[in-house]
Amino acid sequence: MFGMRTGSRPVLRWAAPLAVIMVVAASGLMTSTAIAEPKLPPTTPEQLLVDLQNVSVEHLLGTVEQEANLGIPAIPAQSGSDNSEFNSLLTGKNRLGVWLSDPNKARVALYGDLGESDVITNGTDLWTWSSQQNKATHATVPEDTGPQTPGPTPSDLPKTPQEAAQRVLQAVGPTTDLSVDSAVTVAGRPAYDLVLRPRDQGSLLSEARLAVDGDTHLPLKVEVFAGDTSVFRVSYTEIDFAQPDAKLFTFTPPPGAEVTEVSPKADGEESKRPTPDSAHEPKVVGEGWTSVVIREMSAEDSSGSSPGADDQLQAFLQQLPTVSGSWGSGRLLAGTAFTAVFTDDGRLAIGSVAPDVVYAALEK
Repeated sequence: MFGMRTGSRPVLRWAAPLAVIMVVAASGLMTSTAIAEPKLPPTTPEQLLVDLQNVSVEHLLGTVEQEANLGIPAIPAQSGSDNSEFNSLLTGKNRLGVWLSDPNKARVALYGDLGESDVITNGTDLWTWSSQQNKATHATVPEDTGPQTPGPTPSDLPKTPQEAAQRVLQAVGPTTDLSVDSAVTVAGRPAYDLVLRPRDQGSLLSEARLAVDGDTHLPLKVEVFAGDTSVFRVSYTEIDFAQPDAKLFTFTPPPGAEVTEVSPKADGEESKRPTPDSAHEPKVVGEGWTSVVIREMSAEDSSGSSPGADDQLQAFLQQLPTVSGSWGSGRLLAGTAFTAVFTDDGRLAIGSVAPDVVYAALEK
């Protein structure tokens, strides 16, 4: 789906690679309390991986809770912003509504104190909507877009267990140990608890847990730990596999709303998105849980059409300590489960490792 700006703050574009590292190396929220361990047929980690690749859920409506404790300092906010904006997924607890309907209808709503933000896919139409800002964005998506959770939002952190699980599974490989723990209950449903742990102790992340529905094999919860601390969680608290009302996927901007049309062929935001021919591919140093991703920070990362966007980024960076070495100099963001370095020569290096590992990667 098209990576659109939904009235978001460009200052947060750097959070996209952060989310990829955090959740590829592991990832999701609050588990439902189990009164007794549910009974499920025995299985293996390998079989669960196969099951996760063959989920077939045509319809779904549910409530999701998400929580991030990434150790990110306060980000300068635009006036009027509130926790109904998708940027709020970077910190604290959030509640979302999720609706999926075969073959190509999906909606996610983030509920805030002052309103809600939505991402809605209906056939070839992709809408984003902020009731708090009274702004909507519309784009056209390919006809073969399946019944997935709607596409990118400003922080790019996973909005549902499905999204988080997809990224976690990218980490499965020779650097990962797999096991199946005791069954759990999530949103009232028995689930297998698939555990992923790094073999390399150099990762700040200690494990990721995926709760896999015992019947549908749908990911119901994903949670990532740094030591004994949960740093990111996303979980269904309510789920129903009934078909949602078709009206939920029909969106008409209310009178007076600001509507932005985005087209891949337009001379606008979409036409400026980097392609392999127009932008450097990120450099990856290391592998698996201890890999460091280094990419060039484009002009779009530090500026944009939003007034004061560059000032916001600079204000954020000024909060961070300065660091330097043979690799150069920059600003350090050391979170609970990741390290990010914004270099003065325009690079962003990030990984779920200690700062010295990131510095060493910058020298390569």
